Amino acid sequence: MNMPSGTTIAGSSPTGSAMNSSMGDMGDMMGMGGSTCQISMLWNWNVIDACFISESWQIKSKGMFAGSCIGVILLVMALEFLRRLSKEYDRFIVKQHAAKFQESSAPTTAAAKPTAPADATKAGLESVNSRELSCPVRAAMPPFRPSVFQQAVRALIHMVQFAVAYFVMLLAMYYNGYFIICIFIGAYLGSFIFQWETLSVGPQQTSAANEATVCCG
Repeated sequence: MNMPSGTTIAGSSPTGSAMNSSMGDMGDMMGMGGSTCQISMLWNWNVIDACFISESWQIKSKGMFAGSCIGVILLVMALEFLRRLSKEYDRFIVKQHAAKFQESSAPTTAAAKPTAPADATKAGLESVNSRELSCPVRAAMPPFRPSVFQQAVRALIHMVQFAVAYFVMLLAMYYNGYFIICIFIGAYLGSFIFQWETLSVGPQQTSAANEATVCCG
């Protein structure tokens, strides 16, 4: 009676080992090419198998993660570059408008210059006339409204800046500590390079008055 039962147990063990080996093979296949993405909405330090934005951006090695960190730094620096580009383009079109206004108002200011009287006898009048000749009164420059093409360029720069800012915000929402640090590094380097400009003394705002966050572009 004991022998048949032993035979039955021995006969069932090959089946269990076959199932275990097949499950092991499937586990090896999953480990080789079918690993799942690690996505966390809490603060984390995930590196391998971490996914960002889409499944195609899945970290497979430390070298790939290092390249992603460098890309994040460059992306934030590009955002600071776009902010500086927007300001520089506004300054460019304002200078163009000022140059056109000076050209158009040059004959008017020349005709309005007072001439010194030939028979002036008082030194005070001569000094006043000399100052008026050297510093003619100019008309105030009217407000400037960009043309359709200029406004289209300004809107294009703003759109690209807006898109890059929201892409950076999406990366920050993965709460990966390494990516957060890279965002801070990119903001520092971008500000150091692209906000290094001449500061004007007066009511005009400088780069320090700009919005520091990137959520709104």
